[in-house]
Amino acid sequence: MVTQQGFIVDLNKPLVFQVGHLGEAYQEWVHQPIATKEGPRFFQNAFWEFLTLTHWWAIPLIWLPVVSWSISMSMRMGRTISEISLMVIFGIFIWTLMEYTLHRFLFHIKTSSYWGNTAHYLIHGCHHKHPMDGLRLVFPPAATAILCIPIYSLVRYLSSPSSAPAMFGGGLLGYVMYDVTHYYLHHGQPTSKVTRKLKKYHLNHHFRIQNKGFGITSSLWDKVFGTFPNNNTTKAPPHRS
Repeated sequence: MVTQQGFIVDLNKPLVFQVGHLGEAYQEWVHQPIATKEGPRFFQNAFWEFLTLTHWWAIPLIWLPVVSWSISMSMRMGRTISEISLMVIFGIFIWTLMEYTLHRFLFHIKTSSYWGNTAHYLIHGCHHKHPMDGLRLVFPPAATAILCIPIYSLVRYLSSPSSAPAMFGGGLLGYVMYDVTHYYLHHGQPTSKVTRKLKKYHLNHHFRIQNKGFGITSSLWDKVFGTFPNNNTTKAPPHRS
């Protein structure tokens, strides 16, 4: 167990308010995965703990109706099917870039302060520490709803009133595809060559080369920006109990 100034993380107690005490040792600790399906407890408070738990099927169930409604808004404003199709495809494309950018620069930001470590653990560190925790693989809908407000406002600012809903719907559809794919890569049993390759690619990011391979739904942006892993890439440190 990694310590900082004598502090030891107790995995049998709620973790969120413990990890900040690791200080600079947090980065090493959080990148030593524990590959068990049983997830840790985050909060002592039952309500806050509940908000951190999400079944994968909740993502399409909640957000696909919003996607449909957004696209239909552009249609009601007079946009043609071909125009809307292009806007949706563009929204999905932009999401793939957001997916890569967020994962590389925010989810893998280096922290050492108490609140920095705590925030990072909540956002993404928990997933690297417990990568097989099935109830914390997708983003909680409450947090997504909050983020959708400024994102939709930005899309409206950068585009026309009739095109903004369809582009936003496309981006949201891209997010749904991302989160469902992410869950599948951890818990599914791929049968096709493409999905097997994608699963190997993503689990390689978790268990072998954690500073490369930031794409989830594809490796496109890793290849564009030079973060595609190769045989000379430094391996991540092994798990130590």
